[in-house]
This record gives sequence, C-alpha cells and structure tokens, in this order.
Amino acid sequence: MVTYALDASAILRFLDDESGALKVSEILNGHVEGKCAVIVSALHWGEMAGILYKRDGGKDLDRILSRLSGLGMRMIPVSQERAVRAAILKADLKIPYVDAFGIELAESVPCTFVTADYDLKPAANRAEMLFLPRK
Repeated sequence: MVTYALDASAILRFLDDESGALKVSEILNGHVEGKCAVIVSALHWGEMAGILYKRDGGKDLDRILSRLSGLGMRMIPVSQERAVRAAILKADLKIPYVDAFGIELAESVPCTFVTADYDLKPAANRAEMLFLPRK
C-alpha cells in the first residue's frame, strides 16, 4: 500500500481549495477508503496550525484541526534522531529546516512526500516526491 506524507503546504492547499487541492483530496479519500495511508510529521502539523492561527487568531483552529484529525492520519513524532537527520539534510541540501523534516520522513518511512514547496526541488533526487502545481 502506498503511503503519502503531507506537509503543511499540501494540507493548506486542500483547506484553501487552491491549486493541487483536488490531488490532496484524492489522497485523503483514498486513505479513508483504505486504499493508501497518510502520515504527517508533527512538525508540519504544528506549522500548519500556526499559519491557521495567524490568519484568524485561532477562531476556527479547533474545528479545522478536529476535522483533519477525524481523517485518521498518523502523526509522526519529532524525535532527537529525526531532528539531527533533518539538520544534516538542511545543511547538505541548503533547504529550510522544516522542509528538511519532510525529506527525512520520506527517506526513513518509505512514502511519497506531497508538497507545494518548491524550495525542496534540490532534494527531489533524495526521496519520492509529489509537487503540487504552482498557484
């Protein structure tokens, strides 16, 4: 079974019905139907929550997080080991630290990393990645 790892940008594209939202919706529907698995790094979950909070002061944050949690995505914790591997990836690939967690996740858990973040292009040869369309 294919496993997809969603980053904050992918989840936000879905929530905002922006470019790539249909693809993320298909992945989430496949997950709910048991055709694939979806995981999210706790770091990306937090990044997404922070962006949502910043938008409206948290007015809808609990409702949105509850709705997303109800989909049963598996949350991957951030351990010391993951943090160090992501730091090394950041340094080697010259990508943002939070983004490096996505690459670390895709390397350590066989999965397809789904993102709309084109800062990750330098890492495209390191992991299976699905880039959502540009806005």
